[in-house]
Amino acid sequence: MLKDYLRLHFIVLLWGFTAILGRLLSLPPVELVEWRTGLATLGLGLLLLARRRPGSAGSWPETLKLLGTGALVATHWITFFLAARLSSVSVCLAGLATLALWTSLLEPLLLKRPVRSYEIGLGLLSLLGLWLVSGAAPTQLLGLGVAVVSAGLSALFSIINSRLVRRHEPLVLTLWEMAGACLSVALFLPFYARFFTPDHQLHLALHGYDWLWLALLAGACTVYAFAASVELMRRLSPFAVNLTINLEPVYGIALAVLFFGDKERMAGGFYLGTGLIVLSVLLHPVVEHRMKKYREARQTQPESLGLN
Repeated sequence: MLKDYLRLHFIVLLWGFTAILGRLLSLPPVELVEWRTGLATLGLGLLLLARRRPGSAGSWPETLKLLGTGALVATHWITFFLAARLSSVSVCLAGLATLALWTSLLEPLLLKRPVRSYEIGLGLLSLLGLWLVSGAAPTQLLGLGVAVVSAGLSALFSIINSRLVRRHEPLVLTLWEMAGACLSVALFLPFYARFFTPDHQLHLALHGYDWLWLALLAGACTVYAFAASVELMRRLSPFAVNLTINLEPVYGIALAVLFFGDKERMAGGFYLGTGLIVLSVLLHPVVEHRMKKYREARQTQPESLGLN
């Protein structure tokens, strides 16, 4: 069990490393996502082949749903890497930490469930933290805003995936979503080059250590991290997994300071605000777990009274 927990923390550390790799790579965000999703699709396909598992998504409507969700994933990653370029890795990760806030807002709308009072309280705490972050980094508001939008996109496809994963094996689901992400970016590239690049050219060539950073991003942070996390989820409780994954911004910000030094050092208000956001994120699964136990106890209490 200890070995599994250490491995899970290592996986979350890898996910926290993605924003740093995005800064180290010379590729622009759109071209970067095209490389990442293409290599991830290839890696996942080889992994399924090695494990001798079928890679079919089933019917065409199901396949199109997975490909469409992949396009949403690509948009999230493009805005994520763009936010890291427009601001700093630390500010980008602080904005991305609002994922839990977005989920608490979108889940009641998309899944038609009632709003939970504790989520409103935690959401207000997260908003207070976001306000402190914005006040501590006024010159990086654009990057922070893009990161918050990226977090909203991440929450959206996570909610969609929570339904799709019931019908598809996780590795197969991710293979088709990565393929959809790669295909959607490839279709967007001509339009992107014509209207969004200053020289009307694509910059897909790798320079210097780009091949190494890209291999780490696609291989270690995407294919390995996902496959290993799926394996661990079979042995660890969802509560433990979700609580650990919520530490991603903490690991990422610590790594950013380690790699980039003074460029990533922020004012005290930034760390206070980020701390409040992370606190709201960490408290969410804890409160949810206790409320679930409370509801289960309320449901079983009448039955036990009847038996007595």
